Amino acid sequence: MKLSLKRLFGRSMTGGLDLAEAPPPPSPRSAARKTALVSLALVLAIIGALAGGYYFAMRPVTLRIAVGPANSDDVKVVQTLTQGFAQHKSQVRLRPIQTDSAIASASALAEGKVDLAIVRGDLEVPKNAQAVATLRKNVVVLWSVPAKGKKKGAKITKIAQLAGHRIGVVGRTQANVNLLKVILQQYGVDSAKVEIVQFPANEVADAIKAQKADVYLAAGPVNSKITADAIAASIKEGGTPTFLEIDSADAIAQNHPVYEASEIPAGTYGGSPARPEDEVKTISFSHHIVARKGVSETTIAAFTRQLFAVRQQLVTEFPLAAKIETPDTDKDAVIPVHPGAAAFVDGEEKTFLDKYSDYIWWGLMALSAMGSIGAWFAGYLKKDERDNNSHLRDRLLDMIAAARKCETTEELDQMQTEADDILRDTLRCYDHGAIEEGALTAFNIALDQFHSAVADRKALLMSLPQNLQRAGAQFRAAGNA
Repeated sequence: MKLSLKRLFGRSMTGGLDLAEAPPPPSPRSAARKTALVSLALVLAIIGALAGGYYFAMRPVTLRIAVGPANSDDVKVVQTLTQGFAQHKSQVRLRPIQTDSAIASASALAEGKVDLAIVRGDLEVPKNAQAVATLRKNVVVLWSVPAKGKKKGAKITKIAQLAGHRIGVVGRTQANVNLLKVILQQYGVDSAKVEIVQFPANEVADAIKAQKADVYLAAGPVNSKITADAIAASIKEGGTPTFLEIDSADAIAQNHPVYEASEIPAGTYGGSPARPEDEVKTISFSHHIVARKGVSETTIAAFTRQLFAVRQQLVTEFPLAAKIETPDTDKDAVIPVHPGAAAFVDGEEKTFLDKYSDYIWWGLMALSAMGSIGAWFAGYLKKDERDNNSHLRDRLLDMIAAARKCETTEELDQMQTEADDILRDTLRCYDHGAIEEGALTAFNIALDQFHSAVADRKALLMSLPQNLQRAGAQFRAAGNA
């Protein structure tokens, strides 16, 4: 039953008349409405927290990736991937940090300056690096160039014949020199007995023309333009080159796990007859995309997924993107795989709900428990106020019986004044939420009964002559004495 608070205030408690001139006090807020508003606010807060958590988890993340040297194939691939991620508005974005070499990139990762790095597999890999993908595989190409004029000598066809000769290494990196020494060691050739000459890729043609070396070494992808141009320059200046086969590639790979046995297919470098004429056995090593160990598993999983999705779309524009491969997920891999990349490769990547469902569930449970505890505590704090109001309501019930026995209107007026105070206290309790609407309804019934008792008693007293009223009062006073 809905309770009209105006009805409670509109009835006069003094003399049984309506006081039209007295403005009614403002109606107190319903406890049920207050509870509904609090519940709505709590639901909105939970929805806001979930939305904020989802935005925080799904917002774009920018990873810094170290790559070098400038103008290398690695830099071109990373720049292409960066543009591809940005165009597709991917969850993970890249910010290339250009370095002087693969060694500098590895150092930047080891020092925590970047999140990702392109490292060369046959160099020292930082201890905090974990594999994400194989960017490309490089094969070692060794070939001899027929000498001209006074420098003409015996034709070099095997690696074992290199002692006492000059070997030209394409590229300035020391890693290629170290690679050459590993090969020489396998064939028992003392590196001190060979002359190693290094020159940048853009000076290969001049070096071959000047006959600065008898044998040349280049390391890069099978279809490397640098290697192809160097062989073309050799043909132009000295005739048909002789490719030196690394027939001990399996043994080198066994002794040095960073290398793998590989082959150069016949006709890779074109020509008629094909160059090489037959398949040439060699060794290879990889350039890896590695991540810092502390980078989030979720972030790396998303990056790996994007990497292979974009790779398929960029192959037509940038063929080198086709060389990107998944990392080795075996436990004995040379570079341990990052858990995020492994999750993508193994098909165990977790969805948003898989990762956060437990947190959401426990969060809702915690909020529910906090709400229950808060409601109990709020009720406990209002216990005294509620008990006091219960006593006042009992007092109002006692006043009903007393009103029917009053002998004077003055006593009735005093009880009405007291009832006013009880009404004021009851409305205050209701406004504070100490009592509910049901208790207020019960109070209204008692108050109506009190009003009826006072009105009936006043009507009876007003109908008696004044002398009888005074006599009754005197008789009652004498009896009390």
